[in-house]
Amino acid sequence: MIDSPGGATLTELLEMLTSPDPVARDERAYTELVGLVRRGALDDRLGEVGERLVPLLGHSEVQARAFAPLILAALVNRDAEVGGLHDDAVRRWRVAFATWWPAEQEIHGWGGELGWLHAIAHGADLAGAFGGSPRVAAADLSDLLTVVAQRVVAPTGYQYAHLEEDRVARAMTRILARPELTGTGATGWLSVVDELLATGEPGPLPTPVANTMAVLRAVYVMVHRKPSPHRRRVLEGVANRLHVVFADYPSTEELSA
Repeated sequence: MIDSPGGATLTELLEMLTSPDPVARDERAYTELVGLVRRGALDDRLGEVGERLVPLLGHSEVQARAFAPLILAALVNRDAEVGGLHDDAVRRWRVAFATWWPAEQEIHGWGGELGWLHAIAHGADLAGAFGGSPRVAAADLSDLLTVVAQRVVAPTGYQYAHLEEDRVARAMTRILARPELTGTGATGWLSVVDELLATGEPGPLPTPVANTMAVLRAVYVMVHRKPSPHRRRVLEGVANRLHVVFADYPSTEELSA
């Protein structure tokens, strides 16, 4: 048993996290699970809870796939504060996340009767948690940035409508703040953006391009406001990609003047 405010067992809360009922899933399971993690009630079970959550990333129902990352993020963040996980567990969770998130097809923020789904925003929270974890090495941080970029440029008909770009940018900014990153590691993800922009042609703006531009603008603002080892290099790289679409946006030469 666990000390759940509603008297539910851990198993019951994890089952409710997959529910199509947004009240049971969001207001009950998510709220109680995150509360338990943050106040330390699960400190001796962080690994166990995570191992039960990771399979949900492959669940047949989108609400299960979309909400598992929120609790995994809480676990990884808690581990960064107090320990309790093992390096190999965090690595396996990160690999599972990198397999699921860029390929997720159902990315609407609001799912009607399902309530909030927010696979983009919730996945970004987990990416940010990995980015803040001391168990994730420098080389893996660069790969994590690439995974985020791959998610952003992925084909979709859904244009971000619920501030998804801000959640993604916040995650990227958290990763970019890590001192272990090299300059190349901090900007290598921009090659994924370049591949998308290279497909440009006359006509309506493709939704993935609109999403990518929104994320780049948010990254520019957040990186500009938050110190990071390679802030200038990242800002110049982002500005150059924005300059491709918005000619009056400053280029590298203008930034350096």
